[in-house]
Amino acid sequence: WLRVLTFTLVSPMILLGVLLFFFDVSTGMILFSILSTAGNLWRVATWWKHINWPIWFQYTLGACVAMLALRSIAFLPSKALVYFLLGMLPWVVELLPRHWHPNIKWRGVPIFTGLVTTSIQLIAGNGGIFLDMFFQKSNVGRHTTVATKSVCQTVGNLMRIFYFGTLAGIEDAIPLWFFVPAAALAIAGTMLAPLVVNRMTDDSFRQWTRKLIFLVSTIYLIRAAWLYWGGA
Repeated sequence: WLRVLTFTLVSPMILLGVLLFFFDVSTGMILFSILSTAGNLWRVATWWKHINWPIWFQYTLGACVAMLALRSIAFLPSKALVYFLLGMLPWVVELLPRHWHPNIKWRGVPIFTGLVTTSIQLIAGNGGIFLDMFFQKSNVGRHTTVATKSVCQTVGNLMRIFYFGTLAGIEDAIPLWFFVPAAALAIAGTMLAPLVVNRMTDDSFRQWTRKLIFLVSTIYLIRAAWLYWGGA
């Protein structure tokens, strides 16, 4: 389960970076949200009985505050900013001492988590690594962790579709006919991913995943610097 969970953190980070290379920010964010929502909904359906609903409810409350606040100013991040935040987030989480990590079960923390994680999702696109930090110190079981994170991230994905869809217009960003094959592809990837990662040992997977995260982060920081230099 740990390998599959870690894989879900790395693959969205790579996917979003690739999409932004080919599309503008609004189109890339909406397409990424569609793919992520389909994959998360599959995990939600699979782990439905393990969801911690009080955490989800408070997380959603914080997420709504973040979405309404950013939507009120109609903030649209540049590509350079998105790449910069995607590249910086893993380093910030890595350098933050573990004893400083909040516990998702502490009073008020789920609301704070929803507020901050959703803000990151709307600005940087991917907040999975940040969200994971709040579960690391808790005694929430692995099944509940996977299930609750999946339903929380689904909320963030749907809000990201609404956010960028109302800013740019979903029908203008992505043809409606593309939704079904994109969702089917995301579900297929979610189902096939465990078959690949389970062929590796836990130690080798952690090592290669860690290296991959920071390699991709460095590439994104270089990409952000290039875009800033070019005035993008």
